[in-house]
Amino acid sequence: MKYLKPILAACFGVFIATNAQAQFNKVFPISQPDDHQPAEVSIAINPTNPQNMVAAFITRQKEFPGIDNNSYVTMDGGKTWKKVHTINPMNRVQGDDGLDFSSNGIVYHSYLSFYGIFGGKKAFPSTGIYMSASFNGGETWPRRTRVVEHLNTPDPMEDKPYVEVDNSPDSPYKGNVYTAWTHFAKYASKNPADSSQIYFTRSTDSIKTFSPYLRISDHGGNCLDNSRTVEGAMTAVGPKGQVYVVWAGPRGLVFTKSLDGGKSFSRNKVIGYISGGWDFAMPGINRTNGMPVTKVDLSHSDYRGSIYVNWVDNRNGDHDVFLKYSRDGGKTWSNPVRVNDDKVGNGKQQFLTWMAVDSKDGSVNIVYYDRSGLDSTMTAVDLARSVDGGKTFKNYRINQKPFDCNSKIFFGDYTGIDAYDGLVVPAFMHFKDKKHLTISAAIFHFKPGTLKKARN
Repeated sequence: MKYLKPILAACFGVFIATNAQAQFNKVFPISQPDDHQPAEVSIAINPTNPQNMVAAFITRQKEFPGIDNNSYVTMDGGKTWKKVHTINPMNRVQGDDGLDFSSNGIVYHSYLSFYGIFGGKKAFPSTGIYMSASFNGGETWPRRTRVVEHLNTPDPMEDKPYVEVDNSPDSPYKGNVYTAWTHFAKYASKNPADSSQIYFTRSTDSIKTFSPYLRISDHGGNCLDNSRTVEGAMTAVGPKGQVYVVWAGPRGLVFTKSLDGGKSFSRNKVIGYISGGWDFAMPGINRTNGMPVTKVDLSHSDYRGSIYVNWVDNRNGDHDVFLKYSRDGGKTWSNPVRVNDDKVGNGKQQFLTWMAVDSKDGSVNIVYYDRSGLDSTMTAVDLARSVDGGKTFKNYRINQKPFDCNSKIFFGDYTGIDAYDGLVVPAFMHFKDKKHLTISAAIFHFKPGTLKKARN
């Protein structure tokens, strides 16, 4: 009965359009049968060959003990995926994967790498951030560079990096590689003297080297990995090479920018609040967040240069997906735009959002989990798309059967999505049964710049 409710409600005009709009997406598995509890997926489309995509996420394999550093590659537009096992020195735990392609087809992979840091009881603890580069679409990863590393100590801890490449043809810094992250002085410390801060670094030589990292947060947070911690920092690049970073914390959504290629940053500016904080409970999920995702329109659309920030909060009484935008480099910002289109305050939850802005047509594409029209912890996956600069959205239900959740299984902090020239590919975790996670991708083909299905 629970699967019939969306259809019945739509027929009576009281259910949202999302569930009637699943006509033109196909879902394909990314994770492999030997991947154990995969989570936190990132995905990127190669702009020089959109049939080539790369995904990455945390998982365990029997043949490679521990948590491995794998990538997953498709050369046929997402229909089939191949796992590529790459080096994992010292068999460290790795995760918080981020992926981005350069305009000339180099794919960069950022991730955490740590060992023995929780409690510091193991010999030779280490923690840090690494980045790898592939020059053949993810088939091999010959370049691997330490971004920051701490040896023989469990502290400090670096967390949640995400790679971004300057791909603007008009930028004097084109090709620069950036990442920002949370720096914990001492993870999980309750001591007010221990703080979390936002750090940043850049590479100007295709990640052969990185600059000394900068603290770019004027105000820090606690080290408890909750809503009073500063987290969710993501770099986005403007048409002239402007570097924008937004994160969440006790002050709300915080913005800073650099106009010199990441050498220096402006004073922080609070651009909005997150009702209830970015860290919140979700029935059936072991932890959930509404941390911001930040992107810029590099296309030649009417909205070129717009900065978009996407997050989740509970200002309407239940958790919804929101977007706000700036058309003037972050000086002024729109009011929040509610992305999901179910009835406001209906008690149904939306969570774990991610966003991609198509560099060819400027469309804003957002993936999120959706419980509207479903019972209890049953969960579906939706895509929201805007072609008017984020002012309005149309929602599409992804052709993934709604699944029940299990709070005993680590579900992760991220979903993933990328978009290029009308090709939109959300990647997401879902339960294939009560005890096992898997990761899939939905393939959408839109006529660029529209909400219409493309011929393919």
